[in-house]
Amino acid sequence: MNRIETILNELTEITKNPTKAVEDFTKKTGKGAVGVMPVYAPEEIIHAAGYLPVGIWGGQGSIKKARTYLPPFACSIMQSVMEKQIEGAYDNLKAVLISVPCDTLKCISQKWKGTSPTITFTHPQNRKIEGANKFLVEEFKIIKNKLETILDLEITDEAIEKSIEIYNENRNVTREFVKIAAEYPHVIDPINRHAVVKSRYFMEKAQHTALVRELNEEITKIEKKEWKGKKVVLTGITAEPDELLEIFKEYDIAIAADDLAQESKQFRIDVPEGDDPLYRLAKWWQEFDGCSLATNVDKPRGQMLIDMVKENNADAVIICMMKFCDPEEFDYPIYYQQLQDASISNIYIEIDQETTSFEQIRTRINSFSEMLQDIV
Repeated sequence: MNRIETILNELTEITKNPTKAVEDFTKKTGKGAVGVMPVYAPEEIIHAAGYLPVGIWGGQGSIKKARTYLPPFACSIMQSVMEKQIEGAYDNLKAVLISVPCDTLKCISQKWKGTSPTITFTHPQNRKIEGANKFLVEEFKIIKNKLETILDLEITDEAIEKSIEIYNENRNVTREFVKIAAEYPHVIDPINRHAVVKSRYFMEKAQHTALVRELNEEITKIEKKEWKGKKVVLTGITAEPDELLEIFKEYDIAIAADDLAQESKQFRIDVPEGDDPLYRLAKWWQEFDGCSLATNVDKPRGQMLIDMVKENNADAVIICMMKFCDPEEFDYPIYYQQLQDASISNIYIEIDQETTSFEQIRTRINSFSEMLQDIV
C-alpha cells in the first residue's frame, strides 16, 4: 500500500466512525467534543477552548421516532439528526451549537431531545450592512460566554486568533486538494474526494491539514493522465451517501469542483484579517456568498456556477437537491434559468437520507452521461 492509499484509508475510516475519532481525541487531550449543526458556525471559538468541533449532518437510515417531533416534509438532514438525537447518538458531546438559518433548524433548536446542552445563535440575513457585523459579534459573544460556562474555562481573544490562523491554513490546504483532485481524477475518485473533505468535520484541524498537505504532495508526484470521462460541478447541500458517489464513479464522472454546503462552501474563503477576532468571524459571514442559506438579493449563485464550469473546464452541473430543503428549492429556478441561458448542461437529482435504493438516480445519471457524450 502506497502513502496515498494509506492517507485516504485513514481519512475514510474517520468519516465512517466519527465516534471513535471523538474518543481518540478525548483520550489524547483529556477534553471532549462540541457538536456543530449545519451549516456555518464559528468553529474557531470551540477550537480555541481546546475542544473538538464535530459536524452533525445526520446520516443514512430509516426515520421512525423523529416523526413525532417533525413533519414528514421537514428537511431530510434534520429528520435524520432528530432520529439520532432521540437514540442518544449525540449525548457524549459536551454541548451542541445550533445556527438557525432555516425554519427546520429553528424547530430543531426548540425540540432538541439529546442530553447535551444546546447553544442557539442567529446569522443575520441582511448581511451586507455594517449592522449585521455588529449583531453577529454580539451573537458570538453569547456563544463564547455560554461555552465558557458549560466547559468551565476561559476562551481568550489570543486563543481565538490562533484558531483562526489554524483554520485558515486548513481552508487553504483543502482548497488546494480539491483543485488537485480535479487534475488527477484517475487517482482521486468522487468517493475518496468526499472522504478527504468530510473528515475535517471529525479531526483537529491542524492534524487534518498535515495529512491533506502530505496527500497533495504525494499526488502531484504522479504523472497526469488524460481523463476520457466527463467532469462536473456539484451544487447543493450535500452529495451523500457513497452509493451516490459510486454511481458517478461507475459512469466515469469526475468532480471538477463543488458548490456544496457540506464541502467547498465551508472553506471557499478565509476569515479576513482584522484586530478583533469575533469581528473577523462576523466579516466572514458578510463576505461569503453563493448559498441559499446566506441571503443575497443579487442572487450571485448562478454566475458563480457558470464561472466554476468555465474555470474548471467542466462539462455540466449536477444539482444535488436535499429533499424538502425549502431555501434550496427557492434558489433553484433562478440559477437553473441562468445555466440554461449559458447553455450549460445540468441535471437535478434528489438527495434523501432515508433512501435505500439508488436505481432511479443511477438511471438518470446514466442517461445524462450518455447525453453528455453526444455533446461535442
